[in-house]
Amino acid sequence: MKYEFAPDLQEIAEEISNSLFPHVKLDRLKCFRSYGTSSRRTIARCHTIGKLIQRAMNVSAFYALEFLSERFDKLDKEKQIKTIIHELMHIPNSFGGGFRHHDYACEKNVEIMYKTYLARKKEKGNFNKKFGLD
Repeated sequence: MKYEFAPDLQEIAEEISNSLFPHVKLDRLKCFRSYGTSSRRTIARCHTIGKLIQRAMNVSAFYALEFLSERFDKLDKEKQIKTIIHELMHIPNSFGGGFRHHDYACEKNVEIMYKTYLARKKEKGNFNKKFGLD
């Protein structure tokens, strides 16, 4: 496997986090593209350091979002955004190093968050245009 920092995905994840997930500490979140996967159905993954290792190293939680290039890059823009939202939904409000499971980060909730994100983005765009901030 090869990993490289993905500044384009980082920017999108930060924009989505600012809109939907204010608990995400952007300085402790990084996005990567990976290449050379042998997994069959995975599009993206959320990683963190386990709580015991965090304590042993005396560090705070840190999350890495991995996007498997072979699959993720072939998705249309809407599915890419939904995938990023899905991965961000795994990060709990405590931002403590744990994960929220798929009972929360499920297709139904991703769809709700996606629609909320689009509405807020549209609202912000109208605000920016109205006040000449574009």
